[in-house]
Amino acid sequence: MVDKNTVKKSKKKSNGRTNSKVNDTAVFEDVRVNTKTKLALIWVALMFLYVYNDILSFFQPGTVNQLSTGTIEGMEMTQAFLFGGAVLMSIPSFMIILSVFLPAKTNRSVNIVVGVFHAFVLVSTTFVGGETWAFYAYNMILEGVFIGLIVWTAWSWPVLEQPRGDEQ
Repeated sequence: MVDKNTVKKSKKKSNGRTNSKVNDTAVFEDVRVNTKTKLALIWVALMFLYVYNDILSFFQPGTVNQLSTGTIEGMEMTQAFLFGGAVLMSIPSFMIILSVFLPAKTNRSVNIVVGVFHAFVLVSTTFVGGETWAFYAYNMILEGVFIGLIVWTAWSWPVLEQPRGDEQ
């Protein structure tokens, strides 16, 4: 697929001046990215935001001390709580793989459902106690944008028109 946008290059004369009357036209290739690849890449980006937000949270004053006591913001870090967090945060990893390998129709549905689920999780964690720092709010906004991109990309999955039996 060729991009309709072109760039005009001006040729320089031997005296170093630009000759605006002589132009070459460069056409840049614009390859269409497969929907499955788009979804997998957005899940990768979302996963990085989750990880970086959690890592940066360790640098907030008092967080490491709270971790050493086994509680953060009054939430006890039990095996069940941490296992639930591990399961929740493994979903984007699975979605990267599933976005590439699932058939299109199933892929579309799974990405919409899991994307909406992660939107619900994002909204739910917004109201967890404690002070919200700017880096955390910024990452949460980006997470919301990426989740929206996942749902929108899956929702608007291109459909191939199939000829009907009587039109053959």
